[in-house]
Amino acid sequence: MKPLRPSELAERLQRGDKLVLLDVRQPGELEICCLPQVVAIPLGELTARYQELDPEAEIVCICHHGIRSARAAGFLAQVGFERIHNLTGGIDAWACEVDPKMARY
Repeated sequence: MKPLRPSELAERLQRGDKLVLLDVRQPGELEICCLPQVVAIPLGELTARYQELDPEAEIVCICHHGIRSARAAGFLAQVGFERIHNLTGGIDAWACEVDPKMARY
Protein backbone atom coordinates (compact mmCIF):
# COMPACT_ATOMS: atom_id res chain seq x y z
CA MET A 1 0.00 0.00 0.00
CA LYS A 2 1.33 3.40 -0.97
CA PRO A 3 0.07 6.79 0.22
CA LEU A 4 -0.99 9.17 -2.52
CA ARG A 5 -1.32 12.94 -2.01
CA PRO A 6 -4.36 14.65 -3.54
CA SER A 7 -2.11 16.67 -5.87
CA GLU A 8 -0.48 13.45 -7.10
CA LEU A 9 -3.88 11.88 -7.72
CA ALA A 10 -4.99 15.00 -9.61
CA GLU A 11 -1.91 14.80 -11.83
CA ARG A 12 -2.47 11.12 -12.52
CA LEU A 13 -6.14 11.66 -13.36
CA GLN A 14 -5.27 14.57 -15.63
CA ARG A 15 -2.72 12.38 -17.43
CA GLY A 16 -5.43 9.81 -18.00
CA ASP A 17 -3.89 7.06 -15.88
CA LYS A 18 -6.25 4.14 -15.51
CA LEU A 19 -7.17 4.12 -11.83
CA VAL A 20 -10.07 2.65 -9.89
CA LEU A 21 -11.25 5.17 -7.30
CA LEU A 22 -12.70 3.12 -4.46
CA ASP A 23 -14.72 5.33 -2.12
CA VAL A 24 -15.43 3.54 1.17
CA ARG A 25 -17.61 6.26 2.74
CA GLN A 26 -21.32 5.86 3.50
CA PRO A 27 -23.94 6.75 0.84
CA GLY A 28 -24.96 9.93 2.70
CA GLU A 29 -21.36 11.14 2.61
CA LEU A 30 -21.17 10.51 -1.13
CA GLU A 31 -24.24 12.71 -1.59
CA ILE A 32 -22.33 15.64 -0.06
CA CYS A 33 -19.29 15.32 -2.30
CA CYS A 34 -17.35 12.76 -4.29
CA LEU A 35 -14.98 12.41 -7.18
CA PRO A 36 -16.45 11.42 -10.54
CA GLN A 37 -16.71 7.75 -11.47
CA VAL A 38 -15.94 6.29 -8.05
CA VAL A 39 -16.70 2.71 -7.18
CA ALA A 40 -18.68 3.06 -3.97
CA ILE A 41 -18.34 0.22 -1.47
CA PRO A 42 -18.78 1.27 2.17
CA LEU A 43 -15.97 0.01 4.39
CA GLY A 44 -18.37 -2.19 6.37
CA GLU A 45 -19.32 -4.04 3.17
CA LEU A 46 -15.83 -4.40 1.71
CA THR A 47 -15.06 -7.84 3.15
CA ALA A 48 -18.21 -9.20 1.47
CA ARG A 49 -17.85 -7.26 -1.78
CA TYR A 50 -14.13 -6.99 -2.58
CA GLN A 51 -14.56 -9.61 -5.33
CA GLU A 52 -16.32 -6.87 -7.33
CA LEU A 53 -12.87 -5.27 -7.77
CA ASP A 54 -10.23 -6.33 -10.27
CA PRO A 55 -7.15 -7.53 -8.33
CA GLU A 56 -4.96 -6.45 -11.28
CA ALA A 57 -6.28 -2.87 -11.27
CA GLU A 58 -4.51 0.06 -9.66
CA ILE A 59 -6.88 1.11 -6.88
CA VAL A 60 -6.98 4.37 -4.92
CA CYS A 61 -8.92 4.05 -1.67
CA ILE A 62 -10.76 7.18 -0.58
CA CYS A 63 -12.69 8.22 2.52
CA HIS A 64 -13.30 11.45 4.45
CA HIS A 65 -9.90 11.93 6.13
CA GLY A 66 -7.90 8.86 5.08
CA ILE A 67 -8.43 6.57 8.06
CA ARG A 68 -11.17 4.27 6.75
CA SER A 69 -9.49 4.17 3.35
CA ALA A 70 -6.21 3.11 4.99
CA ARG A 71 -8.08 0.23 6.61
CA ALA A 72 -9.63 -0.66 3.26
CA ALA A 73 -6.24 -0.57 1.54
CA GLY A 74 -4.74 -2.75 4.26
CA PHE A 75 -7.55 -5.28 3.88
CA LEU A 76 -7.18 -5.39 0.09
CA ALA A 77 -3.43 -5.93 0.47
CA GLN A 78 -4.12 -8.83 2.86
CA VAL A 79 -6.37 -10.54 0.31
CA GLY A 80 -3.80 -10.25 -2.48
CA PHE A 81 -4.30 -6.89 -4.17
CA GLU A 82 -0.90 -5.40 -4.94
CA ARG A 83 -1.51 -2.03 -6.64
CA ILE A 84 -3.22 -0.20 -3.79
CA HIS A 85 -2.97 3.45 -2.75
CA ASN A 86 -4.55 5.38 0.09
CA LEU A 87 -5.55 9.00 -0.60
CA THR A 88 -3.71 10.87 2.16
CA GLY A 89 -6.11 13.16 4.00
CA GLY A 90 -9.09 11.78 2.10
CA ILE A 91 -11.69 13.75 0.19
CA ASP A 92 -11.32 16.59 2.68
CA ALA A 93 -7.66 17.07 1.69
CA TRP A 94 -8.70 16.85 -1.97
CA ALA A 95 -11.17 19.71 -1.40
CA CYS A 96 -8.50 21.79 0.37
CA GLU A 97 -5.62 21.13 -2.02
CA VAL A 98 -7.17 20.44 -5.42
CA ASP A 99 -10.82 21.54 -5.62
CA PRO A 100 -11.70 24.33 -3.18
CA LYS A 101 -15.22 24.54 -4.69
CA MET A 102 -16.00 21.01 -3.50
CA ALA A 103 -18.39 20.82 -0.56
CA ARG A 104 -16.74 19.93 2.75
CA TYR A 105 -18.22 18.40 5.87
